[in-house]
Amino acid sequence: MNTPSPATCDLCDAHKSDDSGAFRVLPPVWRHFGARRRFHGPVSTVQCFEDNSRVKEAVESAGEGRVLVVDGGGSLRRALLGGNLGAAAARNGWAGVVIDGCVRDVAELAGSEVGICALAPVPLPTQRRGEGQRDVAVRVQGVWVRPGDWLYADEDGIVVAATAL
Repeated sequence: MNTPSPATCDLCDAHKSDDSGAFRVLPPVWRHFGARRRFHGPVSTVQCFEDNSRVKEAVESAGEGRVLVVDGGGSLRRALLGGNLGAAAARNGWAGVVIDGCVRDVAELAGSEVGICALAPVPLPTQRRGEGQRDVAVRVQGVWVRPGDWLYADEDGIVVAATAL
C-alpha cells in the first residue's frame, strides 16, 4: 500500500489492554527477506504443506495491496517462495507475504519491492501437487489469522487485527 505503515510498537501501545482477541501479536520468530521492512494490508491466506501450488496462484494474481499469509506448517524442509514468486508478488501489487515456513533465492528476494517474512531460508524447492487451500482461517505459530484481517509488519514484529487500525 502507498500509505506509511504504522509502527507495530505504537499499535501494541494502543491495544495492549485488548483482551477481546481482535488484536493479536505473532511470536517473534520472523526474518525479513524482501526489500520492504514495513508493510501492511488486508489479509489473504494460503494453507499448504511443502507444496507451493496455491502460493504461486496467489502471488500471480492481483494483490491489490493485500498481505498473503501462508500457513506452511512451520516446515523447515522446503521453500514455499523463491525469487520468481517474490518478483511476481511485487509485480502484481502484493504489499507483503508472511510465510510460516521457508523461502529460497535470498539474494533475489532482497531486491523484490515487497515485504517478505519467513522463518528461514532453505535451498530445496517444493514439489507442486496442486494441494492446499486459499482464503481459509489459518493458525500461524499458534495464532489464528483470517482472510480479511489486517496485518502490520515492521522491524519489531508482526501484529494482526480484525479491522484496519
